[in-house]
Amino acid sequence: MMMKGMAKKKMSDTSRLKLESHRKGSDHLAGYLSISPWLIGFILLIVGPMIASFYLSFTDYNLLSSPNWVGLDNYRALFSDGRFLKSLEITFKFVFISVPAKLIFALAVAMLFNTGRKGSSLFSAIYYIPSIIGGSVAIAVVWKQLFGRQGAITQILSMLNIAEGNLIGNPDTALLVLIILVIWQFGSPMIIFLAGLRQIPKELYEAASVDGATKVKQFFHITLPMLTPVIFFNLVMQTINGFMTFTQSYLITGGGPLDETLFYAVYLYETAFEYLRMGYASAMAWVLLMIIAVITLIFFMTSKYWVFYQDGGRY
Repeated sequence: MMMKGMAKKKMSDTSRLKLESHRKGSDHLAGYLSISPWLIGFILLIVGPMIASFYLSFTDYNLLSSPNWVGLDNYRALFSDGRFLKSLEITFKFVFISVPAKLIFALAVAMLFNTGRKGSSLFSAIYYIPSIIGGSVAIAVVWKQLFGRQGAITQILSMLNIAEGNLIGNPDTALLVLIILVIWQFGSPMIIFLAGLRQIPKELYEAASVDGATKVKQFFHITLPMLTPVIFFNLVMQTINGFMTFTQSYLITGGGPLDETLFYAVYLYETAFEYLRMGYASAMAWVLLMIIAVITLIFFMTSKYWVFYQDGGRY
């Protein structure tokens, strides 16, 4: 009798385990079915093109004939290409000027909106609008008109004896015009900064005021350290976006004058779709990916020295 009871119990445990395993399998299948649209899109629209691009970067391909394997020739040719090196120089200059300026401006505006005054939420939403429409074709056309030879901004600067002539057509000022446009699109980092500011405990400022700390000291000893995770996030995202800037240069200046606004993405586009050098353009795309990856890695590696969290830890 005891043996029969143990056998029945063993069979019951086995059945229960099979039932649980079947239930878990059903849950997994339901989960995979739920994410299958995204998974299919990810494979077809991201992974597939990346693999194809990587292969084409080792070929001579012009869309009209079959790819011809050339090995590392495309990558070697890049570093003897004067326009490629020029586009790298211009893009680095653009990123390293526009990103810090944009973040500083965004933080300043966020601190103004963090006062809790009536209507600050409405104004923060209004100030976010340029980030939504700033990369559009319409805004690029408007910007081109404003800073063109007969543009309103050009006329005002001319009357003030600050600058004369076509600012977009001047090699010394064309890049600055595009930098101003990017800084004007400060809404996205501003909203993130504002969210970070509202997470800082007010008790810290109250304690600092009691100890006699000025507003300037509070900013450098409380606000900035508490905002470093947000600053880090904005820095990484805006740097990546800066290296991929395309619309502003392509539509406003066309990469000119004298290639002074020839951004990397613009030269890549010209190489691929105007000169039909798809293999060469694919190599350029992978070099850009490596540049962004290295710079992002540097940010992450150095963040442990300056990114702080409320628990006192570091990144």
